[in-house]
Amino acid sequence: MLKHIRNVAILLIILGVGAGYYFMRGDTARLPLDATTGVEPALTDVRSESFPTINIAKAEPWGAGEGPIAAEGFVVERFAEGLDHPRSMFRLPNGDLLVAETNSPPRTNKGIEGWVMRNLMSKAGAGTESANRIMLLRDSDKDGQVDEKFTFLENLNSPFGIELIDDTLYIANTDAVYAYPYAEGDTKITAEGRKVANLNAKQPNNHWTRGLLASKDGNHLYISVGSNSNIGENGMETEKERASILQVELATNKKSIYAAGMRNPVGMAYLPGTDKFYTVVNERDMLGSDMVPDYLTEVRWGAHYGWPWHFWGGYVDPRTEKNLDHRQYERRPDYGLGAHVAPLGLAFSHGQALGKPFATGAVIARHGSWNRQPLSGYDVVYVNFNQRGEPEGKPVTILSGFTDEEELARGRPAMVAFDQTGALLVSDDVGGIIWRVSRKGAAKAPAAADK
Repeated sequence: MLKHIRNVAILLIILGVGAGYYFMRGDTARLPLDATTGVEPALTDVRSESFPTINIAKAEPWGAGEGPIAAEGFVVERFAEGLDHPRSMFRLPNGDLLVAETNSPPRTNKGIEGWVMRNLMSKAGAGTESANRIMLLRDSDKDGQVDEKFTFLENLNSPFGIELIDDTLYIANTDAVYAYPYAEGDTKITAEGRKVANLNAKQPNNHWTRGLLASKDGNHLYISVGSNSNIGENGMETEKERASILQVELATNKKSIYAAGMRNPVGMAYLPGTDKFYTVVNERDMLGSDMVPDYLTEVRWGAHYGWPWHFWGGYVDPRTEKNLDHRQYERRPDYGLGAHVAPLGLAFSHGQALGKPFATGAVIARHGSWNRQPLSGYDVVYVNFNQRGEPEGKPVTILSGFTDEEELARGRPAMVAFDQTGALLVSDDVGGIIWRVSRKGAAKAPAAADK
């Protein structure tokens, strides 16, 4: 009898270990990442996961003299270092650079979701408390290295978006947008901020970043707000004014939804020479390592991009309630950026100093995957725009090498901008560094404005 019980116990242990291995191993991609990019990315059958594929590069920040790899003909250097989780960047008219040192607000996720989230954040190097400040970096001699650092604005709440309209600086915290008086050359703001708009930061507030973009006439602000969940599993009542681009009329502080159905839009930028603006969007997880492609798309007023029910112009997510009639109103994204690459930063290279082959397109920081085998993203890529103002071709790598041969994340590219000379700046939140990418032998001369 005891022998029988022992044998059953051993069998149960073996089955438990096997089941644990199966579920923890996760789903492996059957397509190369490049197949899930472009105007017509490959879309496979979905492979729903009851337990997520967890595969994130463990953070192991750069040592002295180490750094990512720039494309041929370019050089990458340290513009600024010793920063605390740098994310968004905004170049002021006098060339000073504002940088948000920021991280997620405290999380209250419970159960398996909370366990997964805490595990991911800790391993990715993002489990630390947010610095909650804006730094001002000054390169007064335009030599490509910061001469002075100033604590510009502090005691914020997971700040992200930064925008300047005339003499008013706007900062998007995770829960509200505030306005501050600004004069050119200021190195610190001590004035109390004026609240412009409340933002939905209801817990667990999984997608906490809030991007900002001023309208061309300066009368409105656009705010990118991610969803509170993967596919609405926390209840759609928690998703009010989320998974959307919001619009705020500055004269009245009236807030409305400009475009909806985007799971997690982050960076926004105008296509130069037009009144069209674009965003990059992090699509849903747990549908397999090949699905769903994250994307770059023009943001059109009144458009809906399918979340949570559908993706990529009407494909059904089998895990959500049926809403088939809604598909006829949904807009297909313009360009796939690859499955699970987590695009955050977006800037256009027109009029800057990168030159060919990166002269007229979108520069995008792909922060890197957690829900894909093998890893994807962890790089900065370029998407060319044709003469009709449309994205084309496949992404071309500008900056790589953020993960090493052992799949350790030496850094993670977050946001992108251009400095006063036209060189590309990339914030690296794991490395605490802002990288500067320029042509070899490029002159340190002022370039065109970003907008």
